[in-house]
Amino acid sequence: MRAVTIKYGGDYNPEQWPTEVWDEDVRLMQRAGVNLATVAVFSWARLEPRPGEYDFAWLDDVLGRLHAGGVRVDLATATASPPPWLARRHPETLPVDEHGVRLEVGSRQQYCPSSPVYRAHARRLVERLVERYADHPALELWHVNNEYGCHVSRCYCDASAAAFRDWLEDRYDTVEALNDAWGTAFWSQRYDSFDEIMPPRAAPTFQNPTQLLDFDRFSSDELLECYRAEAEVIRASSDVPITTNFMGFFKPLDYWKWAKEVDVVSDDTYPDPADPLSTPYAAMVRDLMRSLGGGAPWILMEQAPSAVNWRERNAIKAPGQMRAWSYQALARGADGILFFQWRQSKAGSEKFHSGMVPHAGPETRVFREIAELGAELTALSGPEAGFEGAPVAAHAAIALDWDSWWALEQPAAPTAVAYLEVLFAWHAALTANGLTVDFVQAGADLSGYPLVVVLAHFVLTADQGANLSAYAEEGGTLVVGFASGILDEQLHVHLGGYFGAELRRALGVRIEEFAPPAGPDLRAEGGVPAPPIGIVGDVVGGSASAGLWAEALIAEDAAIEAAFAGGALDGTPAITRRETGVGRAWYVATLPQPEALGMLAARLIADAGIVVPEPAAVGGGVEVVRRGANTVVINHGDGTAVVRLPGVDRLTGASADGLELAPQGVAVVADPA
Repeated sequence: MRAVTIKYGGDYNPEQWPTEVWDEDVRLMQRAGVNLATVAVFSWARLEPRPGEYDFAWLDDVLGRLHAGGVRVDLATATASPPPWLARRHPETLPVDEHGVRLEVGSRQQYCPSSPVYRAHARRLVERLVERYADHPALELWHVNNEYGCHVSRCYCDASAAAFRDWLEDRYDTVEALNDAWGTAFWSQRYDSFDEIMPPRAAPTFQNPTQLLDFDRFSSDELLECYRAEAEVIRASSDVPITTNFMGFFKPLDYWKWAKEVDVVSDDTYPDPADPLSTPYAAMVRDLMRSLGGGAPWILMEQAPSAVNWRERNAIKAPGQMRAWSYQALARGADGILFFQWRQSKAGSEKFHSGMVPHAGPETRVFREIAELGAELTALSGPEAGFEGAPVAAHAAIALDWDSWWALEQPAAPTAVAYLEVLFAWHAALTANGLTVDFVQAGADLSGYPLVVVLAHFVLTADQGANLSAYAEEGGTLVVGFASGILDEQLHVHLGGYFGAELRRALGVRIEEFAPPAGPDLRAEGGVPAPPIGIVGDVVGGSASAGLWAEALIAEDAAIEAAFAGGALDGTPAITRRETGVGRAWYVATLPQPEALGMLAARLIADAGIVVPEPAAVGGGVEVVRRGANTVVINHGDGTAVVRLPGVDRLTGASADGLELAPQGVAVVADPA
């Protein structure tokens, strides 16, 4: 970002309101400390009311008012929701689902990513926008499209089928290579030419697993090509940074690939105030955004000021909760705190989604909290406060892999596993033990982390396996969780006990078979609930229970740290450890329950030689994150927390040694001079 200030604001949709409201908007933005407004996200029909006819006068007016009021602009390309005329003239631009149903106009994102007609019209609009606004003095950021794939992440139409065949031919070169990769000798699926291949539309039963995975890869790539086409137009005439808003852990898009294409990572996150797990899950999302950008600052592009409108029950945020969650993002690397949206809509599908200016107007709790936060962020801006661009140090990393996510959750897997459930359990255990956690790719340079955890990494390439093995041998503490290293990138099984030869040797174990216990919603014979599997070992506090997954594990050259107890696996290894080179490699063949997992995490942290600082605050539900020269303490609990840190709270000027924080309270403690 260009200016040195924490960005603060939200989506601004003035076209939904008469012009007499616009001046009040700017006055209220100034009152709230807003310095960035996202404009024109859903304005295509207003900008181009008829094919080739453009109306920019209203947008000129809006940008001029914002600029005069000191508000910078994140200008969207408006291509996320094509106008009705495009579908009426070109129905082939509309997406088709796997059942052959063409989705119609009347909502948003009604476009096929592979449609050449859609892409041509989108590019033409972006060309006109860039031509007109590339040198506008208010322009701070370009915002390409919006929430790619949110509603239509896969299209199965004929245009998509042709594009899929081209993608496959580019990947495999020959149909013989494709047949080998897809294992088409099974069920007589052999193809004689690429022309015979279709997207995995609705079928009688299980579809080819590698075809499904390739279609996932293709679909992510096709949407990325839409982004690239627009970014190319912008970069040809503008040096202003470009972003598109991600959506946390969003399964349809491989954000590792996407993050390389944006100048700044941005994210839309909507934690549920009614869910007690929302706070730690939101922390995991923030850590992902920081990690996608390689540690660079990111922007919280959208969050709700209070309630959303799309859950079955839409809880409001408690007093102070919006502020607390905003500081969580700031602490974990965000340099921008924005909302959807500025003024709560009067009409349309999102009229009950909260806004910074609610239906009841500015004399409300929500707007008061918005203005108070804006004042605080203004005070925390500038180099002397030490936030913008400041790093967030992490001593542990979790490997995240979209291929594994896609493949693990396919039908016909060994058992039903929610990939994010496993990641979240471990992330929560590590953060509860005082660590800040990055996300990494298994093939990346891992040398900067004393501890790397590889979880449910179902798909593992030979290079990734070699990299993980080398990391442990060269001094790292490697932890591999169940369901890892089962398949290669073509979804062919790693024979001989899974993992692949190098990682299997580093771990010193092999798997004979999977033996997942019955889940809480499954019943054993006779209708009796099946108990979770037991595990015994000092690393989990003596004895504990586990669930979700278990394996018949053979420890060939590894010490057994915990064993299964009861059932068919009684006495067999559950957790192992092996010295390898100058490091160590652990294997965890199940998912311990939270308390036991927390104990195991503490043991792993100690084994990695990580020194965890003394707790900075006393109280339940306290989150502590260090960024640059500041320590941010947030009390998400129900009771008072007491901060025990040397230094001064930047927000109050009070000493931080003994500072009391009420529920949802925040302290920003600067390092002592």
